Amino acid sequence: MAAARYTPSISDEAVAAKTGCTWVRWFKALDFAGARGLDHKGIVAILSTKFRVGPWWRQMITVEYERSRGKRQVHQQPGGFTVNISRTMAAPAGRLFDAWKHPATRRRWLGGGSLTIRAATRPKSLRITWRGATNVDVGIAARGRGKSQVAVEHSKLADRAAVERARAFWKKRLSNLEAMVTG
Repeated sequence: MAAARYTPSISDEAVAAKTGCTWVRWFKALDFAGARGLDHKGIVAILSTKFRVGPWWRQMITVEYERSRGKRQVHQQPGGFTVNISRTMAAPAGRLFDAWKHPATRRRWLGGGSLTIRAATRPKSLRITWRGATNVDVGIAARGRGKSQVAVEHSKLADRAAVERARAFWKKRLSNLEAMVTG
């Protein structure tokens, strides 16, 4: 995919304001520096050492470059594909955490299924192995009096079709969770 036809997720104006270069200029500079033949870490290293780009922008420029050159798809990470879903609900963080943590409560809104909670920090987060093959990270953050946001990141998915299935699944399950904790 040529850089001229690729549309990055952040505008030229924004990247130029923060880094001094437009996307086309970054892509040409990275091509000239040999980035086409490098992996993600190699491209990040060029941005760090040669161009002295800060950590957040190094990652952003590298991902957009990889996408522009057909080396990475949207939602693709080194370990597979990832989808993120979030919802703000009229419920305290502790109640939402408990709805994830306690098996009987969880079955009411999530249904059955094989999951293993690897780590949990009440009332903020859970790290889950989902159906033995993928990861689900849950973040819960208070958003004012009696309101909290639940953010679900489902990773290690096989492809973009799996991303869309997971997105639909988690939207429905978060709706179920919201109905349960607010009803």
